[in-house]
Amino acid sequence: MGGIDLSLFQDRSQIKPNEALANPSVTGARTRTAVEANGLAVADVFGIPGKDFVELCPNHPDAGVRRASREYFCRLVDFAAACGAVHMTSLPGIVFDSEDFENSFARCIEELGWRLETASRAGLAFAVEGHIGSIIADPKLAERLVRSVPGLTLTLDLGHFIAQGYAQAEANPLIERTSHVHARCASPGRLQAPLKANVIDFNDLVKRLAACHYPGWYAIEYVWVDWEHCNEVDNLSETILLRGVLEAAARVAA
Repeated sequence: MGGIDLSLFQDRSQIKPNEALANPSVTGARTRTAVEANGLAVADVFGIPGKDFVELCPNHPDAGVRRASREYFCRLVDFAAACGAVHMTSLPGIVFDSEDFENSFARCIEELGWRLETASRAGLAFAVEGHIGSIIADPKLAERLVRSVPGLTLTLDLGHFIAQGYAQAEANPLIERTSHVHARCASPGRLQAPLKANVIDFNDLVKRLAACHYPGWYAIEYVWVDWEHCNEVDNLSETILLRGVLEAAARVAA
């Protein structure tokens, strides 16, 4: 059986968060029926509550914003559970200019710990993605965060590190804490690139995940948005090409 990731991104996903989360249990059950009717399983539910990284950010300095962010997350959990998912992803938070890094990071630990407990009670694994612009855009900080929140895992998208100029090897310590993978080709300066320009060694990634007995999915994640040059490749063709690369790598690693 194949799988599909479901994204609830404010103003930029096919599933509209305001509609889906108004009655998440009902909408989630209806979504599950549609997914299963197509022979698929829900691999992950990824929720981004705001139009930018600040809006409803989990570690926002304003306590009222953090409460609203928690309320959103609770509805997202209800939706994920109702649609039959076993895994969900959120953004980790950012560094706020009004304070030093450690204060922002400390609130991340507190808020993500709460989200982990909330998701776990619903039978869901919970992960965050170390993305460009986040508080864990550096692989070393991503490793520090997951070690600071026992049980927290990562949705690993190497492209976010490669695009910033990090070597793939710098993200290897994150593999043992990875519970979901976003796969797409990337190169320095390009979060999303065609296969012919790709520098990610997917054979090595799959081999290392297999050595850790990785139980999760590989979600091929090509998007079309005017951000970080993510509107410069043929998404359909590149998805097919990368699928072949991953299938070959999985056969070698088996």
